[in-house]
Amino acid sequence: MTNSRGYYRKNLSLKGLLFIGGVEHEMQVQNLSVSGLQAAVETTENIVDERDVFMLIKQSSLVDIYIEKLHLAGEAEIVRVDIDGNRILLGLEFKQISYDSQNILYKRKAYRKSMTAPGQILIEEKFHDFMTRNVSVEGILIRIAEFVDLQVNMVIEFKFDKLRLYGESRVVWFEHDDLDGTLIGLEYLHMEKSEINTIPQFYHPEKIS
Repeated sequence: MTNSRGYYRKNLSLKGLLFIGGVEHEMQVQNLSVSGLQAAVETTENIVDERDVFMLIKQSSLVDIYIEKLHLAGEAEIVRVDIDGNRILLGLEFKQISYDSQNILYKRKAYRKSMTAPGQILIEEKFHDFMTRNVSVEGILIRIAEFVDLQVNMVIEFKFDKLRLYGESRVVWFEHDDLDGTLIGLEYLHMEKSEINTIPQFYHPEKIS
């Protein structure tokens, strides 16, 4: 009889990527349920035992994960930490997960992290407030709550305090929604991308093939 108070967990062996402390780690998914998963991560110079993990999650217990074969990507919370030899076992609870059945994420150059935060952008000498929809190491998707006239390849300045991003960006695409707002896909220009160390790249499909 199934335990009605818990979730069924399917045992399996899948590779994925986990982003914690500004570093991507390969993880081995051991079991999976609708609410979360258990994964094993090999110890490294920076992560040797439970104490190192607890120090990393002291500021935030949320981590980014990517499992290519399941088309899953997003945020999860570390709810349990154990040591098994030279491996760290992590119990993760899903918080904000996207299921991409068309595998669009895999085809993109970089992982896009869902994030809602305010910023400002300067378009033809007028400042506009925006809210982000998602952010990557390559660019950013924003929404301005008003109709704005734009052109593709237009270069505009922006400021995004949450990630301390300042500089110029290029309009890759835009569209106006039903609420008279403007969605804009921006590519970073004239800024040091290596400074964006809180967003994973997940550039490495060969790791999880």
